[in-house]
Amino acid sequence: MAFLQPAAVEVGHDPRVHLSEQEESDGLQPDHPTLPDGTPPLLETYMHYAVIQREKERDETQNANAESGRWGSLFSRRNQNQGGSDKHSITSAPSSDEKSSVTPGEYRAASSALRTATWGSVFYLITTDILGPYSAPYAFAQVGYGPGVACFFVFGVMAAYSGVLLWWLFLKLDSEKFPMRSFGDLAYRIYGKYFRHICNILQSLQLIFNVGLIILGNGQGLSQMAKFRLCFSVCNVVWTIAGMILGQIRTLQKFGGVANLAIWMNIITLILTMGSVAHMAPNYVAIPYTTPVETYAIFRQPFEPQLNGIMQIVFSYGGAMIFVEFMAEMRRPLDFWKAMACAQMFIFVVYMFFGLFVYSYQGQYVVNPANQGISQYALQTATNAISLTAGLIAAALYGNIGVKVIYNNILVELFNAPQLTSKRGKYFFSASVLVYWTLAFIIGSAIPQFSNISALIAAVCIFQFTYTFPPFLFLGYCMQTAAIEGDMEYDPQNPSGARVDTWRDWSRWKRALKKRFFFNLWNFLLSLACLSCAILSAYSSIKSIATAFQTIGSATAFGCHSPVDTS
Repeated sequence: MAFLQPAAVEVGHDPRVHLSEQEESDGLQPDHPTLPDGTPPLLETYMHYAVIQREKERDETQNANAESGRWGSLFSRRNQNQGGSDKHSITSAPSSDEKSSVTPGEYRAASSALRTATWGSVFYLITTDILGPYSAPYAFAQVGYGPGVACFFVFGVMAAYSGVLLWWLFLKLDSEKFPMRSFGDLAYRIYGKYFRHICNILQSLQLIFNVGLIILGNGQGLSQMAKFRLCFSVCNVVWTIAGMILGQIRTLQKFGGVANLAIWMNIITLILTMGSVAHMAPNYVAIPYTTPVETYAIFRQPFEPQLNGIMQIVFSYGGAMIFVEFMAEMRRPLDFWKAMACAQMFIFVVYMFFGLFVYSYQGQYVVNPANQGISQYALQTATNAISLTAGLIAAALYGNIGVKVIYNNILVELFNAPQLTSKRGKYFFSASVLVYWTLAFIIGSAIPQFSNISALIAAVCIFQFTYTFPPFLFLGYCMQTAAIEGDMEYDPQNPSGARVDTWRDWSRWKRALKKRFFFNLWNFLLSLACLSCAILSAYSSIKSIATAFQTIGSATAFGCHSPVDTS
């Protein structure tokens, strides 16, 4: 999973400085506009303006290609980042005392000017993962070579399918007039506010559990570096305090440099891990086995640990939750499929290779995360030092967005808290960061089981955004567009006047169900199958957590015994 750093735009004293700041601080605030009469727009309205938006983007690309030439357009910096002229227009805008003169059209134009990401940069961000690659060896250790490769392939294909559906829906429903900025926005436009609330709640849970998981993993690493002489709960407290301090950075733009550094830290850790496991024995202290290293084509064991292992693969393909955010930052969303296709192939090849490599040398002694399975203290400490720093950066990013999701969707919307761009809002944000990291510490310390917690997150949250929700959303879109075909021609001045019936009439349902029947049936059954798999996996994770607490010698909640110390 990855996070896109918003483009840096110098806005001086422009009244739209609040736009730049708000794009960063409120970027996940759901966009649920209303028409002059106070009602939400119909799906036809979103579709109408999306067609205009896509035509505008095609014209801009054709003009840019014509100026630079066929081959020059591939290498032209102007084509890669067309924000230059936009930036100039923003910086030359009037002063803050003219704030009231900014029209909604100007605001939308300024918002469009911030869309500068290319498909290449989005590919780079989708593959910026902190947890996926480190968990891949554990997945093979739980199921064996054959099922592991098969699951990596099947989950990769289905993740690509879901990504295509999300991309298609974004193109059909996003525009400057009604910009789509988060997964919750997409849910709102197709199924309404209740489904948006479900998505926002799951997104919030996923982010806070991710932070708790990183606190847990970093605590394990620090306990190894201290040779288990430091109480494990204290190790978690150290990272919690560090996260609270780093989390006070309010805008994602300021994370840009350190976030890029974290990517290379992860790559170095993966390389050192593979080099280490190939030339030394496994870390027998971390896993209580006494048998020789064993690997299996198919590892037969109870289904609970097998499902927990498979959920680690789901973690690798868990970026769909923020695909909408990525497309919202792109100058040309039509190109998103290129980034997604390259990223899915990269994840399939690189993550699976790393998992197979480590499993081949360590077998049942694989530790999750994988670098903590290195037996030599010097190399173990080196990889821990690098990965812990990268993990803290990732946790700060997750926490930053997680706090904003909760703040905007709960505190602002339900309890009328001040906007983050206000002075009082900044103080509220700082306090929210402290509470957020405290809750994450409680999660990581109360259940010190890295693999079981990550499997639970994957089952309850990640699985829905990557596999269950996309076909379900596309099903709703297809049925509604089929019903619209029986209406009169759409009139932007009178949107609701084109409809000849409502969803209370069987005639509308008949049109919706009749067209693309088998494709709709496929998406419906796929959604049910994915939901069933997620429920079963969540049950397995919870049962594994309960079993682990009953095991003699395992780490206890808020205890001093480290989960990777079985000596």
